[in-house]
Amino acid sequence: MTVDDPTSSASAGGGSASGPGTPIGRDQHTPHHEVDHTAQPTADPLAIRLEQLILGAERRYTPFQAARSAGVSMELASRFWRAMGFADIGQARALTEADVLALRRLAGLVEAGLLSEPMAVQVARSTGQTTARLAEWQIDSFLEGLTEPPEPGMTRTEVTYPLVELLLPELEEFLVYVWRRQLAAATGRVVQVADDDEMVDRRLAVGFADLVGFTRLTRRLEEEELGELVESFETTSADLVAAHGGRLIKTLGDEVLYCADDAATAAEIALRLIETMEADAQMPELRVGIAFGTVTTRMGDVFGTTVNLASRLTSIAPKDAVLVDGAMAEELARTGAAPVSEKEAETAPDEGASYRFALQPMWQRPVRGLGVVEPWSLTRRKRTP
Repeated sequence: MTVDDPTSSASAGGGSASGPGTPIGRDQHTPHHEVDHTAQPTADPLAIRLEQLILGAERRYTPFQAARSAGVSMELASRFWRAMGFADIGQARALTEADVLALRRLAGLVEAGLLSEPMAVQVARSTGQTTARLAEWQIDSFLEGLTEPPEPGMTRTEVTYPLVELLLPELEEFLVYVWRRQLAAATGRVVQVADDDEMVDRRLAVGFADLVGFTRLTRRLEEEELGELVESFETTSADLVAAHGGRLIKTLGDEVLYCADDAATAAEIALRLIETMEADAQMPELRVGIAFGTVTTRMGDVFGTTVNLASRLTSIAPKDAVLVDGAMAEELARTGAAPVSEKEAETAPDEGASYRFALQPMWQRPVRGLGVVEPWSLTRRKRTP
């Protein structure tokens, strides 16, 4: 129930453009006793000045006023705000013209029939989750270092505002540039798919790369050393995946998940990762598992049996080795990247010279939740003179 409309049956909820974690309102499905109606946005003068600088507008609206100005119901506004990751503010006057415009744009896409309401909520959620992580990273790893006082006697407070003022337009333009590039690449991949059904459920090669003995390292290394090791692993992996035509899905500290449209690309990335980590004396051993098959993509992530199988193969792979499933082995053979057996390569020496990879069948073994699988060991094929 809002201050502005005491007779309204719609409850307040959602979020503000000031970023994830900034409180907004109360969702109608939230039990009344669980809501802190005293939650208020920060009143710190510097924080307010920084918020106005970043958002380009002053606080003007309560959640109900913002929804009314945007011409949308409080219920829909709440759904959008919650999807973007914004917390409750009760009926504080903390929203800006940017919040109203964002609501109006999302609602307009629904009204025009360009997006369904559930899809618009997904757009809000995927954008909120992605940018929340980006903003946290920029503050933790970038701005925090740059805002160290350059001279004795200066406070971080005195440095932060002018620094953000200088960086904001540059970072904004760079963000839009990278987003457009990524959108163009993703759109290109989708339109090249022959079957419409494969636009969502596609056949991909999925790889997991996992540092061996990482748990022991966490007990032995200092926090700073561990952080540097993880950052080095993630950076190296991301660079190799991108350089060889794969797509980095996510990093989980000691583990990297990537995918590729074709089996040979995924295999090359896996072996490059092993070779690169082996050459670094500071890096633990690595193991990689790859599976090929149908994958469901949602909000930039991948799901399904193929993903689960790749993860299981990683867990049973030897140190500094790559295991692949039978479908991956078949795909490598079908595309001429590897022979099914060395005997096949020997019987066709001319064709064998073009093989990039070698496959060796391993022992069959049961894998939890997936039945019995027969992994294949993937290595580089040695060139013969």
